[in-house]
Amino acid sequence: MAQVPQTFFDALAVRSWCGLALEALGRAREEIDAINVYPVADGDTGTNLYLTVESAVAAVEAVFAAHEVGSGAPGRPTLADAAGAMAHGALIGAQGNSGTILAQLLRGMAQVLSADGETPHTDGPGLRLALRKAADSARQAVAHPVEGTVLSVASAAADAVGGIQGDCGTVARAAYEGARVALAATPGQLAVLGRAGVVDAGGRGLVAVLAALVETFTGEAPRPLAGSSAAKLPPGGATGDAAGVLAGEDCAASPQDGGPAFEVIYLLEAEDAAVARLRTRLDALGDSLVVVGGDGLWNVHVHVDDAGAAVEAGVEAGRPYRIRITHFGLGDVHTRGGERPPRERVQRAVVAVVPGEGLAGLYTEAGATTVLARPGEAPASGELVDALRRAHAREVVLLPNDAGLRHTAAAAAEQARAEGIRVALIPTRSAVQGIAALAVHEPERRFDEDVVSMTSAAGATRYAEVALAERESWTMAGICQAGDVLGLVEDDVAVIGSDVIAVAETVLDRMLQAGGELVTLVLGDDAPESAAHHLEARVRESYLAVDTVVYRGGRQGALLLIGVE
Repeated sequence: MAQVPQTFFDALAVRSWCGLALEALGRAREEIDAINVYPVADGDTGTNLYLTVESAVAAVEAVFAAHEVGSGAPGRPTLADAAGAMAHGALIGAQGNSGTILAQLLRGMAQVLSADGETPHTDGPGLRLALRKAADSARQAVAHPVEGTVLSVASAAADAVGGIQGDCGTVARAAYEGARVALAATPGQLAVLGRAGVVDAGGRGLVAVLAALVETFTGEAPRPLAGSSAAKLPPGGATGDAAGVLAGEDCAASPQDGGPAFEVIYLLEAEDAAVARLRTRLDALGDSLVVVGGDGLWNVHVHVDDAGAAVEAGVEAGRPYRIRITHFGLGDVHTRGGERPPRERVQRAVVAVVPGEGLAGLYTEAGATTVLARPGEAPASGELVDALRRAHAREVVLLPNDAGLRHTAAAAAEQARAEGIRVALIPTRSAVQGIAALAVHEPERRFDEDVVSMTSAAGATRYAEVALAERESWTMAGICQAGDVLGLVEDDVAVIGSDVIAVAETVLDRMLQAGGELVTLVLGDDAPESAAHHLEARVRESYLAVDTVVYRGGRQGALLLIGVE
């Protein structure tokens, strides 16, 4: 069925492009993974690009959902809203080297599309500027750019539209054709690609994204690449001068060839000056350095031998989080040799989504693999799949700890099952239910018995939270104003007030009227210092047979989480 074309770049065009790009990468994912031979043949470039765009799609859809009638912000989001969400979603969800560079490409485009000025950049000339900005931004983000990679393909797309006059569809098609020609030339630019007889995997992914851009503005997908992505090379491989293996986009040898042993990725909250110093330090530690982002939030990617030093550098620069460290020599589909057998899987593990650093520490101490969900940034299914893999177990219990993650968690569980992992999804709706489930977890029991016990413990735990209202809204307890303190019992607003402790006491009383033996309190960083003392005293004085346990949740969004079991 033909896509209804967009006539100019607006919020709907951003939404359509992101959705079509995700579909295109979904179709090409396995093919791109299969040709990922440079720098580390770990077969994940297609997957990383897919997960990066999936995060962008989720962010754009969230902006549209916020503007639905009745949400307090009726109408359609602006182009700046949608393009900014696309860039931010890709930034926080970027996976791997190619995904990180794609995030910067999208950020560069968004900066042009969102720019203030008398002439909006929503037509063909505006798209030309956006493509040029994207290619230049991505190249500047890489410490040592190498030709024959996605950077070359992006630059060729921007070059191809330099003299093009016409609408967005005309410009998009010219960019696609330029990228396609550049992709075919990558084996002659990079020796490792020529020897393998394939084109650059990251560049192949970018061509798919640009094909989606063509379909967005013309209603028709361009003709697919002939055959597979493998370059049609003459016998003997590529001809012409080939670039050496240098530090840059997807640029490091595998550990067996003497390259760095670890890939380190993290998000970083830091000032520009600190990031400039971080670039210099990380460049001295390893290669494949890519730092993308801006406005205080960055995504850092580097290949190093000393993973701890790379993380420490981030700590000195600002606040790193969502830290991911991958050892290239363990489990990589192309580099694993017979002398290095894969690590044996454990029998059972627990994967949990947690809303703050404090709870992440608590869950980790209890043996769980955690996924940190920052306020307003729900993890995508790809992050959950990655955590299920990292658990490295035959059987995994998944605790989403959020009602809004039900479908995301189910999709992740299905993906993991397709990969041979036995996954049980327990529909926990709050982190306090997850704590209760984890408390009765016994890996020595039969899997089904363990799941039943954990499900029962979670279901027997009533949950609540105290949070601040972000805007005026109708609730079950009446109208609240921005800044009001809300007491939510099992996701419904039950109390509206102005004092955090008073609202929390009211919520506790309502919950304990139905009985209970244990109260769990998880305090966020912004909760009053005296909250724990007051609430513990309240329970001790009013409910003699009830115990209380208090945890520090860190920056968890809610001021206070409450569980009663």
